[in-house]
Amino acid sequence: MSGEKTQLRLEIAHVLFIDIVGYSKLLINQQSELLEHLKEMVLESEEARTAEAEGKLIRLATGDGMALVFRSTPEAPAQCALELSRSDKRHPELQLRMGIHSGPIHVVTDVNERSNVTGGGINMAQRVMDCGDAGHILLSKRVADDLAEYQHWQPRLHPLGECEVKHGVRVSLVNLYTEECGNPKLPTKFKRPAEAGVARGAGSRRRWRSLVLPLCLLGAAAAGVMLFRAWHAPPPAKEVKGAPPVVAVDEKSIAVLPFENLSAEKDDAFFADGIQDDVLTSLGKIKELTVIGRNSVMSYRGAAVAGKLREIGKALGVAHLLQGSVRRSANRVVVNVQLIDTRDEHQRWTERYERTITDALSLQGELAVEIARELRATLSPAEKSVVATKPTQDPEAYLLYLRAREIELRFGAEQKELAAAMKFYREAIERDPKFALARARLSFRISFNNVFIGSSSDAERKEALA
Repeated sequence: MSGEKTQLRLEIAHVLFIDIVGYSKLLINQQSELLEHLKEMVLESEEARTAEAEGKLIRLATGDGMALVFRSTPEAPAQCALELSRSDKRHPELQLRMGIHSGPIHVVTDVNERSNVTGGGINMAQRVMDCGDAGHILLSKRVADDLAEYQHWQPRLHPLGECEVKHGVRVSLVNLYTEECGNPKLPTKFKRPAEAGVARGAGSRRRWRSLVLPLCLLGAAAAGVMLFRAWHAPPPAKEVKGAPPVVAVDEKSIAVLPFENLSAEKDDAFFADGIQDDVLTSLGKIKELTVIGRNSVMSYRGAAVAGKLREIGKALGVAHLLQGSVRRSANRVVVNVQLIDTRDEHQRWTERYERTITDALSLQGELAVEIARELRATLSPAEKSVVATKPTQDPEAYLLYLRAREIELRFGAEQKELAAAMKFYREAIERDPKFALARARLSFRISFNNVFIGSSSDAERKEALA
């Protein structure tokens, strides 16, 4: 009906815009490979998976990259960007630049009946990204101001000043980086000579000549002061050759290492990984804690950990590590955990839990609360409620969910394996129709197949919306 006007329903979202640098210069097969690597990295991102499971993420293909629209908090895209930057080191051929902005969006349906997003929020995120080079994670000042309210983000935010974007608009930008993530170099678009420092014409030359003598005198005086200080300064401490620079570590930072599977059945490794993943996810919901993402810790398993706790702590930039083991027998579960201070490798806290599978459903919440207490982190009532929530009341549904998730997170899983994961999700939902996480993961897999593979049936698409 031409007389009707569509009413726009705007909402504020937090957009991470990702671009593959140099994409257009690559051959078609190279472009496909890099896009596949990027998709895998996003699928492995803890922040993206959590938002997807909660129904608070929209993923959009942009041709030479991807846009992730988070409908949760401004912290989500920033944390996701750090995870992607860390994962990107596995693919040196994949050069990413990223931009983040919070602003209004409008969810629409395109000609293919798929969800799409329009609005100033996503447009500005792309313009913020355009100001960076390979490796940069740039934030609009609006996002940076929101993050700066939290202590653990402050050392990572580095103001750049203003940059001119499309239509002559100038935006204030902040560079997000850490020792291992992001790009600390000044973006090319900011490397412009200051107009005030460029002398033009004879008048400028005369002004500079009149300033030469005062400047020389000032320089000599400054040199004298520096020599005096150097002469009277105490001798410098001896530098240990090869020693890394001392970097302040957040006292409330933690990495959850893969839990060791001590079950008689080695196939039960999926259960140990599931417990670790649930604990990591619960800790990540406590704002006062800095929690390292799953991708960064999965290589520290078994022999890769023995005698290297201090080294691992330095590599991950955390003050604490959580180690654990899981033994499952029939309907009983024994979980042992210990919290280690990486700076001197002493054990701060240890606990042993023996539960039934049913009781183990709330274990990750208890662990998160205990660890937060040890690290002196204060939980808000809302955070306590979130971490204490059981994913389901049905232990068998939970086991099916963990089996499916282990397959999904397996690097390089084939399509037939992912089809098996979808089968497990469906069985979990059949046992507990209110199992929201299983429904969200199944919906994600169907949507992924529909967008990137084109293999979803009409029935599956309806199932994804159920």
